Amino acid sequence: MITVIGLGVEKGDLSKRGEEAIVNAAKIGAPIAVRTAKTRSYETVLSLGVQHVCLDSVYESSRNFLTLAKNLAKAVTELGDNAVYLVDGAAIEDNSVKALIKRTRGKVQIINGVSKVTALVQTAGFVGCSYTAVSAYELAEKAGAGNLGLPLVAYDLDDRGLASDIKLTLGNLFGEETQVKYLQGGKAKKIPLYELDRQKTYDYTSAVAIEEIDLLQKQRFSIEDLKEIIVRLRKPDGCPWDRVQTNESIKMSAVEEAYELVDAIDAEDDEKIQEETGDILLQAVFHAVMKEETGAFDLTDVLTGLCQKLITRHTHVFGEDKAKDAGGALSVWEKNKMAEKGQDTYAKAVNDVPKCFPAAMRAQKVGKRAAKAGMDFADVKAAAERLQEELQEFFAAYDSGNATETEKELGDVLFAAVNVGRKAGCDCEKALKESVERFAARFTKAEELALTENKDVTKLSEAEWDEYYVRAKGALKK
Repeated sequence: MITVIGLGVEKGDLSKRGEEAIVNAAKIGAPIAVRTAKTRSYETVLSLGVQHVCLDSVYESSRNFLTLAKNLAKAVTELGDNAVYLVDGAAIEDNSVKALIKRTRGKVQIINGVSKVTALVQTAGFVGCSYTAVSAYELAEKAGAGNLGLPLVAYDLDDRGLASDIKLTLGNLFGEETQVKYLQGGKAKKIPLYELDRQKTYDYTSAVAIEEIDLLQKQRFSIEDLKEIIVRLRKPDGCPWDRVQTNESIKMSAVEEAYELVDAIDAEDDEKIQEETGDILLQAVFHAVMKEETGAFDLTDVLTGLCQKLITRHTHVFGEDKAKDAGGALSVWEKNKMAEKGQDTYAKAVNDVPKCFPAAMRAQKVGKRAAKAGMDFADVKAAAERLQEELQEFFAAYDSGNATETEKELGDVLFAAVNVGRKAGCDCEKALKESVERFAARFTKAEELALTENKDVTKLSEAEWDEYYVRAKGALKK
């Protein structure tokens, strides 16, 4: 079994047990490896006078920081099962030790030393408070998982290139102008984060520390910050308007914000898309906060349900189902959705389409779900024939003078037209929206042409309007 011993931070930090293990290993000729000679605690090894090898060459041969720990672990295992591996600080803090444990499947004996993290935390002034400590080599992974809280100490910052990577990661989370502490050699100095990779030297004692940031001082925010702001606005001494809102009172705001996002997307305006996406997120968190006040659910429940749904419905990614293309993926999603919602009949799926949808959108959704059960037209031509039939029924009702029947038959015509579009693979809501926009633009141009010719548009005949409309259409195409 490989023995790992933590040397501590300074010369003399080595525990009595650790010293005895090193001396005994030397007596029997067991190989002894030191992770690096570039630490103050390495002086302890020299004072013991034992034969050993330093693995600094592994640093030079490793392509990047991700492979360094694996390469160190490999080098140690190649020395044999009776090898002794010496690392600075506490052994359990070292990334190469973690890699070694994984590589040997836990067949490692650990004798810990004085924690370098503890020394860094004291230098940073974080004593007496909870903090997050993470190796710089693991920072990006922890950040991606959302596991970086403040106060924060990122150690192992022993390279300028790594410092640059850490600056980018932390800058994205907290803002590049955030004041941080650069720790080195037991000393700390305040710098803006963007200067983290501009320091004179970096070594095994280098680290960066970030204190807790007050909400009003933050440059970058998280969804938890958004929740905190809304909670604050809802308090008795908060905003009078926000305090009195209910889920019912602001429900239509979500619809309005969704349409504003669609407009921003249509305009291909990234700045507006960012803003409107934020407004939609505000609506979602606002509703969650109000429900948390009643004890119904909270924001974590919302996020949990969402993540679970994404996993359970994407069984072609996270499960055994297969999907060769987007259509196949959608079929898997719909199948899983019906199972989750207990929709054991297609009628339940049809009736589950929200009634507040715009009419064309709801018509297309209903027709699509009915088609899943096999109730559908053979092709576009068959759907078009039904549209012709509905038009005949509409005119018959109109000729009869029955207004109620006429309106009902008009609805059938519109629904039939949506089915034609659906069978053609069109997005009917989008098609109608864009058609209205084209008409508005053409009408505006047609009126402009008529006014340019000193015409009173209210006295134009149908034929004259058609002429101007055709001219406008041609002008806009140009």
